[in-house]
Amino acid sequence: MAPEAPTSVRRTTRSTVTGTGGRTASLFLVPFFTLFAVAIIAPVVYSIVLSFYTQQKSGLGFGEAKTVFVGLENYAQVFASESFVGGILRLGLYCLIYIPLMVGGAIVFALLLDATVAKARKLFQLLVFLPHAVPGVIAALIWAYLYTPGISPLVQALESGGIQINFLDANMVLPAIVNIGVWEWTGYNVIIIFTALQAVPREILEAARVDGAGDIRIAMGIKMPMILPALSVIMLFTIIGTLQLFTEPTILAKATPSITSSWVPNMWAYDAAFIRHDLNQAAAASIIIAGLAALLSLLVTRLSSRMNKS
Repeated sequence: MAPEAPTSVRRTTRSTVTGTGGRTASLFLVPFFTLFAVAIIAPVVYSIVLSFYTQQKSGLGFGEAKTVFVGLENYAQVFASESFVGGILRLGLYCLIYIPLMVGGAIVFALLLDATVAKARKLFQLLVFLPHAVPGVIAALIWAYLYTPGISPLVQALESGGIQINFLDANMVLPAIVNIGVWEWTGYNVIIIFTALQAVPREILEAARVDGAGDIRIAMGIKMPMILPALSVIMLFTIIGTLQLFTEPTILAKATPSITSSWVPNMWAYDAAFIRHDLNQAAAASIIIAGLAALLSLLVTRLSSRMNKS
């Protein structure tokens, strides 16, 4: 048998291998971090810098525009805008309606999937997930067609049944957009929750059934507590995605005057940048939206951590 290498040699060899592996891993990570810095970090930093400046023209406004440092003035003007604040309040109402409906529906569908037979489960998974496969712009165009009076088969069917409803009316357009969001994203979250349910040990479920627990009690007392981490992730990404609401109201704005150019904060920032050509206020509005998303994400993360520990 060959003699064993000295301890110092083994340590040196192990350190050499570890160091080589670390350098190799770093080389593979360089493209990711380079792209991340160029596509994410640099635009954010530039937006922050841009939000502290404004363009001013001398004289009667015909002179050359000069870039002037104004500090937090752009932020003050954004918060002073009634349309921006109204958009935030409208977005908050959207969240209060959309998140419970979408997440609650996803939980119910996932629990039903977990309780069905294999054949029906696969078919139901496909049917539920299909709406998410439709791009957001296409989905908004489809529903805009279904909402428009005079051409919509849905509206005509309701009218034939004696139901008069205008989905694009000022009082109905918010629920109409909520419906689009629920239709788009419920299936995606069903798959996430269903995958988490599959990881629940079947021995625990069988033991609960032996003890006389029914399906509802098992679902609420065993399955739901064990999938809280998955629900936390869903809530986190749902809140972040909801704050970015833009595509659906922008598409529907072409079909109804009820949706203005500043209906939600992202539309306000878009209008400021590309219609009013005020990139500085648009940058300030974008940073405010990002800060709101970060704050809500932190709150959801901490609340989820407490719930998971308990």
